[in-house]
Amino acid sequence: MAASSSSSSPAAASAPFAAPGPHRRPGLALRPSPPTPPSSSLSCCRASPAAAAVSSVSATAAPNRGPRGMGLRCRASEGAAAAARKEAPLKVMISGAPASGKGTQCRMIVEKYGLVHISTGDLLRAEVSSGTEIGKKAKEYMDNGMLVPDQVVTDMVVSRLSQPDVRERGWLLDGYPRSYAQAQSLESMKIRPDIFIVLEVPDDILIDRCVGRRLDPETGKIYHIKNFPPENDEVSARLVTRSDDTFEKVKSRLDTYKQNSEAVIPTYSDLLNQIDGNRQVEVVFNEIDSLLQKICENASFNMLAKTNGKPQDSKDTTASKNEFRGIPTRLNNIPHSREIRKYFYNDVLVATRHAVEDKKTRLQIDINIPELNPEMDVYRIGTLMELVRELSLSFADDGKRVKVCVQGSMGQGAFAGIPLQLAGTRKILEIMDWGEYGAKGTFINFGAVGASEVDKEDDMFILIAPQNAVGNCIIDDMKAMTDAAGDRPVILVNPRLKDMPGSSGVMQTMGRDMRLKYAASFETCYSFRLLFYAGSFYPIMGALRMAYPNKYEIYRRVDEPNGQERYVLLEEFVEKPTPDEITNAFRPRKNENEKSASGFCKG
Repeated sequence: MAASSSSSSPAAASAPFAAPGPHRRPGLALRPSPPTPPSSSLSCCRASPAAAAVSSVSATAAPNRGPRGMGLRCRASEGAAAAARKEAPLKVMISGAPASGKGTQCRMIVEKYGLVHISTGDLLRAEVSSGTEIGKKAKEYMDNGMLVPDQVVTDMVVSRLSQPDVRERGWLLDGYPRSYAQAQSLESMKIRPDIFIVLEVPDDILIDRCVGRRLDPETGKIYHIKNFPPENDEVSARLVTRSDDTFEKVKSRLDTYKQNSEAVIPTYSDLLNQIDGNRQVEVVFNEIDSLLQKICENASFNMLAKTNGKPQDSKDTTASKNEFRGIPTRLNNIPHSREIRKYFYNDVLVATRHAVEDKKTRLQIDINIPELNPEMDVYRIGTLMELVRELSLSFADDGKRVKVCVQGSMGQGAFAGIPLQLAGTRKILEIMDWGEYGAKGTFINFGAVGASEVDKEDDMFILIAPQNAVGNCIIDDMKAMTDAAGDRPVILVNPRLKDMPGSSGVMQTMGRDMRLKYAASFETCYSFRLLFYAGSFYPIMGALRMAYPNKYEIYRRVDEPNGQERYVLLEEFVEKPTPDEITNAFRPRKNENEKSASGFCKG
């Protein structure tokens, strides 16, 4: 596979060794089912009795007026809009730092689309006030000055989402989830939004908005000394600064928000829409409104296309793929943005965990987007190691001891550096950030490829790009290692196990069949390759994806008038499709005996 060159934004060039966030406590499951985080969960929601309980829609009861679901605003046929509203009401998550204007935008979204506004602060206060079972649990923590655990907050949110008004009208989750554990709890229950909106405002503006705020204690009205000054000197004289609007406290709240946001965003990277919040309120809302309108139109169009005017078949395999979030765009841009890399890390992780949970022990990951293909550029090994770190930390979260293995030199003298792509990888792994809870050296260790590296305390093994070299074969060492590992999982990440014959051609003859049979014994749990026209590497025509336990899926890349792109599912295959099958998926033959003039090749 080859990559196309393209300019990219500064954000897209972020260093591949950027930390993925602090390592989560060993033993805290990534995908609990059902989720059961410990009571001392690291990220929690504090219920502040003094916090303002302002919400345009009650968190506990539906308003008296009739629903104003998204269908009222969709520019689609009445029948299709009604079907879309019935089958898939609009679901929105919104996030923003303190003083980013999130509250104002929430009110405007609710006013136009009739969504149920759900704020965890409002929920906590309502549950405690009502004396529900969940409220009693939350009150115990609050009375003791403790943070309310993720599980209690998640239970409240899930309970609210299950109520009839939410199911009918859709929801707007305000500032939730706030932690990785909360996001993964929702993921495990298949609760996902249609869009994840983040309001972006520069720190200096946010700090100025907060520090400059003033409260009129008599009227409760909020002013700003520069942006919205009081009407007269009498009001000005009685204004006070709220206790949490000092520079130090605002800075602390911003830092907390950033940590929470960094932990949550990767889960929703494919749904992420970052909005410039440093503009007029109406301008910001117009952009949000445009995005929501597009979702409504797409929902109506897709419903009409799928049903063709008939009730939707519940066995429709395409419609059942709700948990797949679609392929990210801008894959022509090199280097890929951090959001794209995070998307693939999560996609690989989910598939791999499913395979391991199904007791698969010999697995391989085959992902060759340009940013994860060190064959093209040795620099890319850094991104591959970042993927390995995400996998390793995730399994370490479950209390598993992971051995990360890099093959050593396979030659002498001039050949001592072979394979070149892996030169120095072991040393780089040693100095990478493995989190603040001491994962490295306890739950994660490093080794080479071979039987001697298998220790009895190891629970699983991840091998980084094991590969044959000219005249040398890694498979013998791998087989000895898997024999020693027994029924413990061994995961190969981007292996290259084809023969690389020396001048004598010895690798093509001696034991070749047995070597290839062993290499084929590893089951693919994740595969992603870009598709091009044969003989070219630009533009990307589509993609081939398989994420265990799903089928192989062929997608076509479609350019849109606004300069964006999207991927459309064309066909599915139980087994890996051949080049001819891929070509036919894009351009079906008129005659079975007729061959295509030009085919597609896999990147």
